[in-house]
Amino acid sequence: MSPAQPSTLDVRGLPSFGFGSRSLMWWATVGLMLIEGTAFALAITMYFYLRAVNAAWPMHAPPPALLWGSLNTAVLIASMVPNELARRAANKGNREGARLWLVICLAFALIFLVLRGFEFAALNVMWYANAYGSIVWLLLGLHTTHLITDTVDTAVLAALLYIGPYEGKRLVDTSENAVYWYFVVLSWLPIYLVIYFVPRMSP
Repeated sequence: MSPAQPSTLDVRGLPSFGFGSRSLMWWATVGLMLIEGTAFALAITMYFYLRAVNAAWPMHAPPPALLWGSLNTAVLIASMVPNELARRAANKGNREGARLWLVICLAFALIFLVLRGFEFAALNVMWYANAYGSIVWLLLGLHTTHLITDTVDTAVLAALLYIGPYEGKRLVDTSENAVYWYFVVLSWLPIYLVIYFVPRMSP
């Protein structure tokens, strides 16, 4: 006769959270990026549609000044270094390293937001002026909204890692926040090209 099998399974020794595709948060983040990436793609498509149906582009305005947009792009690209270090520290369970690099990431985000204000001022057109102004402000505004939400998320995570309440799953949140930041950075690159360089191209 075979020995009786236990009626219950003892899982007390298993971890209460996981990283990457083992985490529900990872799947939620991927789904969010797909949805928001689609919104960016639709906005860019709208831009090219409006450019195609108007004889002059940009309309009654010079192209945006390159300085602030280019400087912001450099800041965003540089921010991927502390972002990756925060992700690696979180994946290794290093709370001290994760919170340190999160604060540095937060500093980069705040610098970017300040520079973004100068970007809006250098667009050389208001959102209500014409179709060109509306779509340019929409593109820049969409990306700014994503940046603000991730900046707030980063600040909250850093505070939780410093002052608590602290749980191990906050390291998972830190790792997924880093993944989302990559989306914020990479989604900006085509928008940057559309806003700053397409108006300088011959139709």
